[in-house]
Amino acid sequence: MRALLAAALSLLALTAQAVDIAVVGLFPGKAVLVVNNGVPRAYSVGSTVHPGVTLVSANESGAVLEVGGRRRKIPMGQHAGNANSDNGMATLSADGRGHFTADGQINGGSVRMLVDTGATLIALSAYDAKRLGIDYKNGRPGRTQTANGQVPVYLVRLDKVKVGGIVLHQVDALVQERGLHQPLLGMSFLNRTEMRRDGDTMVLKKRY
Repeated sequence: MRALLAAALSLLALTAQAVDIAVVGLFPGKAVLVVNNGVPRAYSVGSTVHPGVTLVSANESGAVLEVGGRRRKIPMGQHAGNANSDNGMATLSADGRGHFTADGQINGGSVRMLVDTGATLIALSAYDAKRLGIDYKNGRPGRTQTANGQVPVYLVRLDKVKVGGIVLHQVDALVQERGLHQPLLGMSFLNRTEMRRDGDTMVLKKRY
């Protein structure tokens, strides 16, 4: 009996580890989750999301999932389960204005970027570049036109950009010294993915 119980617990743990869960919507006491790239569904706190996975809590800062007996807090647009590795996919959710944002990492540092298909490159402010440890003044200098006139910019290459389960290396970016209030996830990243939008959800899939 003990052997059977141990085998059952091991199977449960393996099942929990194999699931991929993306957080695409957050409400007080509820979360909208995508399980194994399926259809988004709303779950209440206390619900079993998948065998071995329970939604413990949900608020504007993220959802707490108990996966295989261990609790993990997952922010909007991020994954739990086997999506910690480079699984090549990311699920994003639109805000109230219909804009998509991506919580990701650049060179290992956390950053929230606005998805902008009109931006040729990933764009960062000088403040964010410094915070992420990017020595942008060693990049190629130039100038760009803004509503407040021309401002200095620097073309740099990022060692690693991670969004959800997508990890890309050697991604071109632009650092703008003034006038950029939010980092932009531009086409130097997006061109290397397939983008599929369904209402308020966008799925990115790594191409190369």
